[in-house]
Amino acid sequence: MPAIKPSSALIIEHGRADRHYWQDLWRYRELFQVLAWRDISVRYKQTVIGAAWAVIRPVLTMVVFTVVFGKLARLPSDGGAPYSLMVFAAMLPWSFFSTAVSDAANSVVGNANLISKVYFPRLIVPTSAVVVALIDFLIGLAILAVLMIWFQVSPGWSILLLPAFMVIAAAASLGAGLWVASLNVKYRDFRHITPFVIQLGLYISPVGFSSSLVPEQWRLLYSLNPMVGVIDGFRWSLLGSDRPLDLQGLAVGTLVAFLILWRGVTRFRATEKRFADLV
Repeated sequence: MPAIKPSSALIIEHGRADRHYWQDLWRYRELFQVLAWRDISVRYKQTVIGAAWAVIRPVLTMVVFTVVFGKLARLPSDGGAPYSLMVFAAMLPWSFFSTAVSDAANSVVGNANLISKVYFPRLIVPTSAVVVALIDFLIGLAILAVLMIWFQVSPGWSILLLPAFMVIAAAASLGAGLWVASLNVKYRDFRHITPFVIQLGLYISPVGFSSSLVPEQWRLLYSLNPMVGVIDGFRWSLLGSDRPLDLQGLAVGTLVAFLILWRGVTRFRATEKRFADLV
């Protein structure tokens, strides 16, 4: 009788999830790709205008902010750039942050059937949701390029630092999304709390105004919001500004962003063992 060759299937062993977790993230990279592509393909499925919603939402917000804050309140622009362009440059990182946190927060509950039946590192699920938000960001970035050509605004060498600000935004988004996702599994109230908090964050972040309007004595405290440094960095790198970047505030925001990421990962890892029972 011929010998039976051992299969390449994953052997379930006691404590494996703790000993081989980060190795399994790489082993299950194809699942990450499948989940991300699935979310991208169904995101605007059965909608009339499809992926155009990724453009319409920030554009409509830009129009509202331009009318309310630019025309009625007459708030000054930043660095001499057109006010609408200043708002749209801020909407890009903010839309990425809000979409990533919202999708990641609901990702575990939304994949309950998969999580309750199959072993894989659960960290893959919310991380793939952040990748989907990145696609919307890239679409919006293309629209911003068109607007910059229309307004005849050209970036300088500072645009080379744009990926660094995107990394900070991704760290804050993933960290916050992981933390809320772990709470949402046990306390479904967070499905209602999260959109409210994100909407509040839109108005306390410098999206419709320049952070230079914040009094100097409150500037450092204001920088504890990691999106302040990200938004200022986006405007500075894309539109240019005579006003130098607040490096102290950026350093504080960056530190907070990576603390949020660290706390989100540790919280998620501490609770994911019970996900299959709670979802």
